[in-house]
Amino acid sequence: MDTENADFGKMEAELRQWSTRLDNLLAMADVVGTTARLDYRKRLDDLKAKYDAAEARLIELKTAGRGRWDTHKGGVETAWSELAKAFTKLVK
Repeated sequence: MDTENADFGKMEAELRQWSTRLDNLLAMADVVGTTARLDYRKRLDDLKAKYDAAEARLIELKTAGRGRWDTHKGGVETAWSELAKAFTKLVK
């Protein structure tokens, strides 16, 4: 369980960092020009959806209880990977 707790804590911290980055990106969306704003906003909406999915998976993992890490691990890792890719794609 120590590994599960460490992994979960690490994921919570990373999700908080992504939340801060997402908030900053959303604030910057108003600064860009009109044409760029539409494309940027669409990509931000996609990113927000992936963030929400990752957050939901993490909550699901947390509420599943002890010993359920293996059951939920695949879904959490997939959501994490998609969120990381969306962040990378947006800031390029």
